[in-house]
Amino acid sequence: MDESIRKAYSEDGAVLMKNVLNAEQLAQCRELYDWIVANPGPNGHALYRGDQKQHVKSHVDNANPYAKERLDALMPTLPLGRMFADLWGSKNVWYFAEEVFLKAGGEGTRTYWHQDTSYLPWAGNHWGNAWISFESIPKKNALEIVRGSHRGPRYDGTTFSPDDPTDPLHGGDALPRLPDVEAERAANPDAYEILSWATEPGDVLFLHPASLHGGATIDADCPERHTFVFRFFGDDATFHALPEISRSGYARNGNLYREEMAVLNHGEPFRSPIFAQVV
Repeated sequence: MDESIRKAYSEDGAVLMKNVLNAEQLAQCRELYDWIVANPGPNGHALYRGDQKQHVKSHVDNANPYAKERLDALMPTLPLGRMFADLWGSKNVWYFAEEVFLKAGGEGTRTYWHQDTSYLPWAGNHWGNAWISFESIPKKNALEIVRGSHRGPRYDGTTFSPDDPTDPLHGGDALPRLPDVEAERAANPDAYEILSWATEPGDVLFLHPASLHGGATIDADCPERHTFVFRFFGDDATFHALPEISRSGYARNGNLYREEMAVLNHGEPFRSPIFAQVV
């Protein structure tokens, strides 16, 4: 791996690498993706509001326990863990969980700007999401990232309220409120340095989950998007507790793997036997 790619990930919080997955690997990923959509877990839900048109289909799922055994078996066969080890300079890499996104119907709202670390008790340099889309995605329909934001503050999350994209997830004064990135961009197109890339099947976007990021809309040029996200962590990954009091009911250890995370204290290495080691 070229040193410039490592530097870009460290400084920017995201890099795109072309042709990472071959046709067989993509087919394996898509088969499992389709199975998860057809067999949603307890965290699976529609992504859009109920007042949208019936032809607009959407789905999001996170850490589906029914798919965990299949995913744990798939991860060592893909190059993603080894690539993250190289990106980070980590001796060890563990697989955390997946997320699936489905947007179809030719129209839909943005996925609001957020950081994954507002919802999950994560800190450290060795975290990464591997984003895979199964369609050709134009840049204007792609995921967008605020360059270098993974090095900035950890903001409060959003409740994804259609009335306010910055409606605080936790509330109180433990975390600063999210900036309204879209409103600020509308007022000043240069307010943020935004990263995004057009992608083809087989390309992988490597993203630090503390980066401010949001998904662009689908439209007539990109009427549907099926995206698989695989999350990994390495040696420099620590437990960073969420606020003790959350208006949305989040525990200090987040809403995923709560029992395993309950035994960790703030600042300790993020480790549990529940997570499969891939490197």
